[in-house]
Amino acid sequence: MATSLGLTACSSDDGTDADIVTTNGGEPQNPLVPTNTNENMGGRVVDRLYAGLKYYDANGEAHDELAQSIETTDRKNYKITIKPDWKFSDGSAVTAKSFVDAWNFGALGSNAQLQSYVFAPIVGFDEVQAKDAKAQTMSGLKVVDDRTFTVALKQPSIDFETELGFTPFYPLPDAAFKDMKAFGENPIGNGPYKFAKNGAWQHNVQIDLVPNPEYKGGRAPKNKGLRFVMYQSYDTAYADLQAGNLDTLDVIPESAMTSYKQDLGDRAISKPIAYKVNIGIQSNVPHFAGEEGVLRRKAISMAINREQICENIFHGARIPSRDFTASTLPGFNGNLPGSEFLKFNPQEAKKLWAQADAISPWSGKYEIAYNTDGGHQGWIEATANSIKNTLGIEAIGAPYPTFKTIRDAINAKTIGKAFRGGWQGDYPTMLQFLTSQYYSFSETNNVSYNSPEFDALLNAALAAPTLEESYKIVAQAQALLFKDMAEIPVLDYNAAAGRSDKVKKAELAWNGFFDFEHIEK
Repeated sequence: MATSLGLTACSSDDGTDADIVTTNGGEPQNPLVPTNTNENMGGRVVDRLYAGLKYYDANGEAHDELAQSIETTDRKNYKITIKPDWKFSDGSAVTAKSFVDAWNFGALGSNAQLQSYVFAPIVGFDEVQAKDAKAQTMSGLKVVDDRTFTVALKQPSIDFETELGFTPFYPLPDAAFKDMKAFGENPIGNGPYKFAKNGAWQHNVQIDLVPNPEYKGGRAPKNKGLRFVMYQSYDTAYADLQAGNLDTLDVIPESAMTSYKQDLGDRAISKPIAYKVNIGIQSNVPHFAGEEGVLRRKAISMAINREQICENIFHGARIPSRDFTASTLPGFNGNLPGSEFLKFNPQEAKKLWAQADAISPWSGKYEIAYNTDGGHQGWIEATANSIKNTLGIEAIGAPYPTFKTIRDAINAKTIGKAFRGGWQGDYPTMLQFLTSQYYSFSETNNVSYNSPEFDALLNAALAAPTLEESYKIVAQAQALLFKDMAEIPVLDYNAAAGRSDKVKKAELAWNGFFDFEHIEK
């Protein structure tokens, strides 16, 4: 899930309830519709508002939530039965149709949902994605009765059952389809929390959630509610954490990296998580198309001194990337063919840059866009300096004021320069990182990478009969990403976080989010 931090902090008009957990957040890019939420400021809220067929615990293990049974004999044809008597927070029933309608809405090409790619394995997806689609629903989804539906996939999938707790697979109530944008401003979910009354979403300020009394799953809140407070900087958020005005903070600012463990004592939190940072560039930027672009991306990657950045700026809270996924995931291999392009090698970087110049002499400057509300300035400037000093070109950071601003430009393919991107795991498999970011048809493929050979390898990895065989094919797919240097992996996260002295329990989950439901004041 693409990531960053939001905007400005402010107290609410009704004061602060001592039992409500205040945590850092940010302005979501879009209205809170599950199939159109692919960044973590919206995602952290949406995942509290909805319940899916499955949910993931703090260790990334999947558990049944609404699913009473998920039956298959071939991992291709599924019969799904949901538990009885589930309701949305408005009192309407959650039925099999609630899932099927939501998935069909997300898959329909004319709805342009950012998470539509997740439905690609379902029979009929291609027909509803087409611009001139006559079909409005996927033929592979069938409602059997109020509690049962079937799913037909194009081929067996080793990930399908695991991913059913992922955001775009949530159900939606009938009320959503009357006006989806308006619904996203004041969503009605079936999860452990619901919107508080009276303007729960104060744009650019905060979002207030309270426990949902209709919820009957395995994530029942152990607190009286959540307030996602939006900050302009992590430094301000950290000061509030120390002062007891913020209960939890999931990213310690660069300025406090050397002191936060001493400042917070046993309230400091560190943990390896499935979260990585990349530098991408779209092929419509001059000098970055075709073979020239491949050479330049490889040269830039080898011009970045990742070890020095991790040591000098993050003091161990980041580690150099070794692949296109995350080092904490099952099956990770840090020595793939092509991973040498992620090692600092000034001589080879200059050689590759010269080969690109032979195709078309370099002109202009290399800019790396980043959002200033996300605490990225230090490492972006260090990265730009490393590139500048190695390749002898002008390389600089290009600040954007907010995460929403930069994401809108990236999605519209108008950013016109390199950009910082992050991916925070949505479910704990390597294929989740790869399908979301590099499938040719994925709406979250920010660099427009298009390789039929790569798509076929991902399909084969999904269809593999065992995890071991799937991992081998994933390795082949990543070797191809290195060959093409689809984008530049830079850093993996060791999370640095903290809780205030008003909180007795707050744990980070496998992907770096707090285990929000289990935060205790």
